[in-house]
Parts: sequence; structure tokens; C-alpha cells
Amino acid sequence: RINVTLPVPTVRLLDRVAGKGERSRLIDYAVRSIIDRQGRRNLRKLLREGAIQRDQRDRVLAEEWFRLDDGV
Repeated sequence: RINVTLPVPTVRLLDRVAGKGERSRLIDYAVRSIIDRQGRRNLRKLLREGAIQRDQRDRVLAEEWFRLDDGV
């Protein structure tokens, strides 16, 4: 359990979307969603950077495999 201070406009918005008994559930959902989305973004970024770094190596390996498939 924690105490969080939110700006009044945010609390009003929260109360419009979720009743006072549902605030915690909505905040929990929102935080988890944001963190999950950010995690996927970070993963995509890491995968993209890795693919760029290994581009030349992967091309060489692919060419070697194509030659094997062609029986060269």
C-alpha cells in the first residue's frame, strides 16, 4: 500500500472513468499497461540495434547457406 498525490484535474478524470471504489484497480491497470508497452518498445529497440550490428555477419551466413542449398 502506498499514498500517491495526484493533481486535481487527474483525480477528476479518474473519478469520471472509475468510481472511488475502483480507483486503485484503474491505476494498477494503467501503470502495468504503460510499463508493459515501454518494455516492448525497449525490446524492439534492442532487437533493431542488434540486427543492425550483426547485418554483415548475417548476410555472409545467409550467402553460405544459399550456396549449400544450390549444391555449389
